[in-house]
Amino acid sequence: MTNVELTNYPGVEPLVEVTRGSLVESIHYGALAVVDARGDLVAHAGDPSLKAYLRSSAKPFQLLPLVESGGAEHFGFSDKELAVMAASHAGEPRHVEAVQGILVRIGLTEDALQCGAHWPSGAEAALGLYGSGRRPTPIHNNCSGKHAGMLAQAVYRGLSLADYLDPRHPVQQAITRTLAELSDLDPGDIDIGIDGCSAPCFALPLQKCALAFARLADPSALPEPRRSAIRRMVSAMTAYPEMVAGEGALEPDLMRAKRDRFDTALMRAAKGRVLSKGGAEGYQGLAVLPTGLGIAIKIIDGSGSRGGPPLALEVLRQLGALDQATLDELREYGAAILTNRRELEVGQIRAVVKLFNVTHVL
Repeated sequence: MTNVELTNYPGVEPLVEVTRGSLVESIHYGALAVVDARGDLVAHAGDPSLKAYLRSSAKPFQLLPLVESGGAEHFGFSDKELAVMAASHAGEPRHVEAVQGILVRIGLTEDALQCGAHWPSGAEAALGLYGSGRRPTPIHNNCSGKHAGMLAQAVYRGLSLADYLDPRHPVQQAITRTLAELSDLDPGDIDIGIDGCSAPCFALPLQKCALAFARLADPSALPEPRRSAIRRMVSAMTAYPEMVAGEGALEPDLMRAKRDRFDTALMRAAKGRVLSKGGAEGYQGLAVLPTGLGIAIKIIDGSGSRGGPPLALEVLRQLGALDQATLDELREYGAAILTNRRELEVGQIRAVVKLFNVTHVL
């Protein structure tokens, strides 16, 4: 990113460097905010008021109205099914089966999903589908669980199904209102766009998104039934991290295809201490349960798959949210060694973020 381009984003700072030999070859700029459940800014890098689309980091908030309304209990959804409703899943058989189970419970078929189709991001799942001579359908879309959850809300409330993605639909209005309430905003303060799966997506300041994630970490000050709904949803996501993401994206280097994606790896290693939900274009939301902190991160060039994991781990390290044993378990997602096609070490991806205004004693 050139200095000319960065003038459009005066609040961003270097967060991640990519080295080759002795030189820094690339720099990923961005901003982040760390907030507690009261709304106090605990730490930041760059401008915490930077406004950005959450993309798939919003999925927990898109699921919450279903759980809060009693719909999840009404349909008897399992925690595994709730987790896939908040997922950007890899299209693996376990994900497809879970979404199929949700649709059966609400009396619908895959034809009701309006998310579009794409190949599974899990290499094994994609190759298996291709090898069988089949092509992907909407249920393989990484957002199919989210869409099944939205349809479940509509069925439970007796609402129309054909227009469930319209921002004016009561399901979408409930989602926007829930996110606004958790982030201490008016619904009109949230910019609405259209996501890759055709559902509405939301832009708000990083500090406000971090507040919403902080309230996932610590909902104790919230009224019922929201408090209990958040606890159940968070418990489901952290208990079944493999349903929230899954295996690594399909890459030319298929030797790494079996690696867990970052959200799954982090939540599995953290053992219920951290909820992690990434989004497209370099967005990451984190809820640190023991301390009640929420974190929102935006890499401004959108390179979340490369810079996101080392950055998130470094932020959690600086906050004291993960012990050394857990960080060691996640070391391949941290300061990653770059290798070439002959497996020679040629450089490194390393987080260089420096948190400022740390006011919270962890």
